[in-house]
Order: sequence, then structure tokens, then C-alpha cells
Amino acid sequence: MTQLQGKSAVVTGASRGIGAAAARELAKAGASVVLAARTTTEIDAVAAEIRAAGGQAAALACDVTDFAAVDATVAKAKAMTGQLDIFVNNAGVIDPIGHLADSDPAEWAKAAHINYIGTYHGIRAALPPMIEQGAGTLINVSSGAAHGPLEGWSHYCSAKAADAMLTRCAHLEAGAKGVAVMGLSPGTVATYMQEAISASGINPVSQLDWSAHIPPEWVGRAIVWMATPAAAEFAGEEVKLREPEIRARIGLV
Repeated sequence: MTQLQGKSAVVTGASRGIGAAAARELAKAGASVVLAARTTTEIDAVAAEIRAAGGQAAALACDVTDFAAVDATVAKAKAMTGQLDIFVNNAGVIDPIGHLADSDPAEWAKAAHINYIGTYHGIRAALPPMIEQGAGTLINVSSGAAHGPLEGWSHYCSAKAADAMLTRCAHLEAGAKGVAVMGLSPGTVATYMQEAISASGINPVSQLDWSAHIPPEWVGRAIVWMATPAAAEFAGEEVKLREPEIRARIGLV
């Protein structure tokens, strides 16, 4: 797999789950990857694993609620290859799960800040270098929760809905300048976040059998596919990984 050879990528929330899988798959496809997360213990290990397998990877502490930190992460990625080709806005949280009437305003706002303002920070940091070079792919990891309310997930649903509009706004402004901005709705994925959801028991998603969830590697492979010309038609839109046709195009079985 060399379709991304010579490309530079950033993945936020890369310590585990979808983020770690995306970093591994991007590296397998030839990209130099910067893994970003609030703490470096886990991303250091994933980056070392990628390098041991012959890939190029670096780990960088980055709190997505801090724009300066996100901007520094982009600068690190540019230093690796001289450009920024792929930015994956993946960082997000599902906790605290609970009803609005019982919610802690500070914790609710903190989660919304990560899930929404964090996405904006990624877009704001990634777009200028991509526009300057006249090319790039920016992928915002979305969710079915962006389009339908779920009990106990008010901060998550509302932030993902806002992220979906950010995707459309970014495409409107940068699409004609060579930047492909897309959303990715992966469906339910077998990750640590899904474990927290299952433990809550608060809505139908929490009651799904574990076998219903796709492996995070599938999402990583989808992100690689979206970063190639094969997905150009989805610029400004959301790729829904639940759709059999999409899975077939990516080669997922």
C-alpha cells in the first residue's frame, strides 16, 4: 500500500480506538503521521510500533481545546514532509452520559468544547497550509448522533451536529481552492468509547450486542480511502460507513 507515499498526516485523539487505527492505516499506506493526544504515553507506543514496522510517525501532546497546541501539531507535520496533506479531526468524548436536567454545566461545557471547538481548531489550523499549497484532505469524524437525538448524549449529539455544519462551511470556503473537506460517519465501532456507552445502558445504542460494532481498523481504512482521489465525489459531504456500497468500494467485508 503506497497510495499515500510522501504525504503528511495528522490524527487527533490518536491514543487508541479510531485514532490509533487511523494512524496505523495511514502509515501503512505510506504517509508520515503525527499522532496527537492530550497525553503521550499511549501515542508514543503507537508511534514506536509504526516506526518498528517501517513507517514514519511522531507523537505530540496536544489538547484540541488549545488552538496554539493544534497549530503546533500542524507545524510538526509540515516539518516532516514540507507540507500538510491530511488532517483527521477525531478527538472526542462521550462522557458525561446523562440527562440534561441532571447535567453538570461545567462538565457538559467541557465535553462540548472538545467535541465542537476542538474540531474548529483543527479546521482553523489545517486550512491555511492546505489552501496555500492548493491541495489537502480534511476529515471530520462524525456520527449518526449528528442527525438524530439520543437520550443522555445531549452534548455529543449537538456538538456532532455542529461539526457536520462546519464540514459544509469549510468545503464552501475551501473546496474551490483544492481542499477536500469531508465528514465520516462510521456507525458503531468496537472501541473503549463503545464500552462506556454499553455500560451506561441509557439508550438503544448502549444495548447493541458487541458483535454489531465494526472494528476500528475498518474506520482507519475508510480514512485512507477518503484521502485518495477515489473519494473525491464526497467533498463537502459525509461518508456513511454503514452503507454496503461504501464498504464495497473501500474493500471492507
